[in-house]
Parts: sequence; structure tokens; C-alpha cells
Amino acid sequence: MAYTEITYDVAEKIATITLHRPEKMNAFTGTMAAELIDAFDRANKDDGVGAIIVTGAGKAFCAGADLSQGAKTFDYDARTDRQEKAGAVAADGKIDWSNPAVRDGGGLVTLKIYESLKPVIGAINGAAVGIGVTMQLPMDIRIASENARYGFVFARRGIVPEACSSYFLPRIVGISTATEWCFTGRVFGAQEAKDRGLVTHLVKPEELIATARALAREIVDNTAPVSVALARQMLWRMLGADHPMEAHKIDSRGVFARGRQEDAKEGVMSFLEKRQPVYPNKVSTDMPDYFPWWDERTYS
Repeated sequence: MAYTEITYDVAEKIATITLHRPEKMNAFTGTMAAELIDAFDRANKDDGVGAIIVTGAGKAFCAGADLSQGAKTFDYDARTDRQEKAGAVAADGKIDWSNPAVRDGGGLVTLKIYESLKPVIGAINGAAVGIGVTMQLPMDIRIASENARYGFVFARRGIVPEACSSYFLPRIVGISTATEWCFTGRVFGAQEAKDRGLVTHLVKPEELIATARALAREIVDNTAPVSVALARQMLWRMLGADHPMEAHKIDSRGVFARGRQEDAKEGVMSFLEKRQPVYPNKVSTDMPDYFPWWDERTYS
């Protein structure tokens, strides 16, 4: 896919995905959604990518949905540019709620990020409102510039939180903070985001990308990609487990399976020999045979 609203670059095993509509504050569109999904698929399949950074071009990270359609922005029946949504409405006006045309584009992006086999670092350079903040929630580490501002503004636009944020946000910041931010829809600064756990690192604007790349380098230079891919899914998916036994089952499979692979031998010997590890196993070919262990999830 040729990208028009994002850029995708790989250097030193780090993929950088940049939202790139700076003249529109990187406002989110259907095109941007499709390109982000493609970019994450691309990174997932590439053993030359060990970590992903997501950032924005210009002064904003993402100012939310593109509102250029005015009053019909979220009324897909009234829009002529989103015909893919038309299939959800029958001739009698009834909506088929199980039809894929109903699905929220931001949610498709966040689900793709959630399923990533590579660690994802958000480098939030400026305004992050609406989908601009909810798409960050399934990212593993969120680094913010002091210039960043956030807003779960949905109730102020007459809609509801999207992009799976009703799942992610309370798990990250707690239910009380999640309800306050969503009910008021107010915009708040990066310091509050850091204080309440939405942001993991707060840095000066000029240090943002360097900080993100240094963290990504720590991952790609020192860890086994298959181990990171497994750990990422273990940690996220255990958030919904109903008993620690579920984690014990997966932990046990992981230790047993990985102990038989070359990465484990290399990890031990490089440590004992005091040298940099060179892990031979690849995410594309060497995931243990119990992966993926979760039930298939479908939209219906």
C-alpha cells in the first residue's frame, strides 16, 4: 500500500510510523485508519523490526476525527464519501448491528495495535484528542512531550468513547479517572496525564524522539524478539483473566517451550560469557506451537 496520510520508516530495527497530515493537525480519516492497519501488519511480518514508535508530524499528534463534514461527520447515512458504511442499514431503515459496516474505524486500529507482536511506543508530540488519545491506549509505553494535551471529548461532540477505550482506559488509569475524563470531556495537560498514569514518561519537546528511540534500542539490542512478542500478549490478555491460574497456565507453557529453543541457550550463555546476545529465533517462524492460545474473537 502506498501511504498518503502516514509515513513508515525503518532504521536500526525500529519502525517509526508518523501520522502525516500536519496541515490538518493529523486529523483522523478512514484513509489514515486503513494505512495504520497496513503499517502494523507490515511491521508484524518483518523480522527486521524489533520495536515500533508512533508519533505525529508538526505540532499535533492527532487532533481527533476530521470534522470537515460538519454536522454529518458521524452520520454515515448522510455522507457520500463513506459508502462502505451503507450496508448496515436495510431498506426499511433498520440497522443490522452485526454488520461489519457498523464497526468503528478507530476500534479497528486499536485492535490491530493490541494484536501487535512488536512492542509499541507512543511518542506524543502535541495535541491528542478523541481518537488521537484513544489510539494510544493499546500502545505499551506512552512518552509525552511537555507540549502534549489530551481530551476524551466525545460527550462534548454528542457521541461516545470509541476505539475500544471503554476497555483500555479504566485498566490503565482506573475507573474514577476514566469516568471523570469521559464525563467532562475536558482537555488536560501532559502533567495530569503523567500524574494519573496515562503517560509513562514526560520529556521536553526536543527530547521526545530521542527518548523514544533510546527505549526502543534498549529492547531491540538486548532482548529476544520471540520472548517480547509472547510477553506482550501475555501481559495484555491477562488483564481480562478471572484467576491467576490462567496466567500460570500460559507462563508454564512459555517457560517450557522457550527453554527448548535456541534463544534460551543464547540468553544464558551470553550472560555467563559477558557478551551481547545474538538471538537466532524469529517471530515470523519460531513462535511456540501453543501460540496463539486464546479463543478466536469475531465481530458478530
